[in-house]
Amino acid sequence: SPLTLQQSDSGGYTNAVLQVTGDSVYSKLKYEAGVHRVQRVPATETQGRIHTSTATVAIMPEVSEVEVELDPKDLQLQTARSSGAGGQNVNKVETAIDLIHLPTGIRIFCQQERSQLKNKERALSLLRSRLYEIELEKQQSEVAAKRLAQVGSGSRSEKIRTYNYKDNRCTDHRLGHNFPLSQFLGGDIDSIIGMCIASDQQSQLEELSNKQTAPA
Repeated sequence: SPLTLQQSDSGGYTNAVLQVTGDSVYSKLKYEAGVHRVQRVPATETQGRIHTSTATVAIMPEVSEVEVELDPKDLQLQTARSSGAGGQNVNKVETAIDLIHLPTGIRIFCQQERSQLKNKERALSLLRSRLYEIELEKQQSEVAAKRLAQVGSGSRSEKIRTYNYKDNRCTDHRLGHNFPLSQFLGGDIDSIIGMCIASDQQSQLEELSNKQTAPA
């Protein structure tokens, strides 16, 4: 289903964001990520010259919700007496909480509440919020880096596939194999994806074999 569509003045789209759902959909469609080159003779071309253009495709899995789990072993908690206004009892009893998250060094000092328990709950809540922001920023950076790795610069030299309308030919440059363009445009891409999966698995097996045979 389309999420974002940006149409061009001359027809077609300059940008499109689609959501695709189904069984193992990412494991199959991820091979469509990269630069796609199109060679065709536009309707406005009067001398029959072939025009070349490119489109970049990024295939991203749906990002899961960021979850923050606090391990008690990662927490250093101390109590202290609250300072400032708050009543005689508050200033005499150690109701303030000094909380340190050891892995990140984040320190939360909380004395707003009148009881130690409430200050502890508030400090833990603030810590979770800080950790959530850190994890969310990390996740967003990973997604941005992954997308950039997929689309590259958009240069024609980075192409993974070429669609030649004049010769009714679709060439997958990773496989070094040609397919009928009409087959591809008709949505029959299972054979292409199947070959991509097989090629990827073969490459992984060869890489694993090379690591096992490499001298220590």
